[in-house]
Amino acid sequence: MIDWDFFIYYALGAMFCWIVGAWAAWRQKSAAHVLVPTLVGTGVFLFFIIGLWQSLERPPLRTMGETRLWYSFFLPAVGAFIYSRWRYRWVLPFSTLMAAVFICINLFNPEIHSRALMPALQSPWFAPHVIVYIFAYALMGVATLMAVGAFMKKADFAPVDALVRLGIAFLTIGMLFGALWAKDAWGHYWSWDPKETWAAATWLCYLLYLHFRLVSQHPNSSHSTRRCNSVALSILLVAFCLLQMCWWGINYLPSAQATSVHIY
Repeated sequence: MIDWDFFIYYALGAMFCWIVGAWAAWRQKSAAHVLVPTLVGTGVFLFFIIGLWQSLERPPLRTMGETRLWYSFFLPAVGAFIYSRWRYRWVLPFSTLMAAVFICINLFNPEIHSRALMPALQSPWFAPHVIVYIFAYALMGVATLMAVGAFMKKADFAPVDALVRLGIAFLTIGMLFGALWAKDAWGHYWSWDPKETWAAATWLCYLLYLHFRLVSQHPNSSHSTRRCNSVALSILLVAFCLLQMCWWGINYLPSAQATSVHIY
């Protein structure tokens, strides 16, 4: 049985593989040298998550520590996807570094609690809702870094737009799953709970980004590319800040502590 005591061993094994893949990407080695160790490391980490799921007898998605676990898993997976699609050699080193940060946070502050789940979290929609959302968060995190890099290098924002489109698709799916979960747990699809309000604001801000990019790329647009990229980056940074509030910042808001049913 795999429990939290084994986490450090699986984490070190996964990190070793991710570092090998990141080094190969930075040294511009072949795709096989990059993707094979990265995917092996991701598989090792997934094996631990599945084992922990079985050990806890519930999805490891209840606490911030458990969602950080999934974020650590998704970051290298997203990095591997971006590398295979656009061959950005710096993406995997970044995703590996960020995964290491979240792994270290979990080692010092795991926040892995008991097996018990409160009744509201026993809905079949709970696990898909959280997993889809954390995957979208990983996509948007990497997209934000790519946008910063594209702006500094005066490069094309097209890969960023593609990643944000994918991210907002998963945010939308996650929001729909969340509505079904809310209906199952509390009897209503939407109640403007503080968590739901921040989720809606995040979704709308990313939608605003995509709308702006669509309008600014119109042939009749009179704005310069540099100015459009500057505005686009600003919107994306605001959206990413809203995402952080939706994910963990909400836990520190006094109003949410008093009224939110999403604070456990």
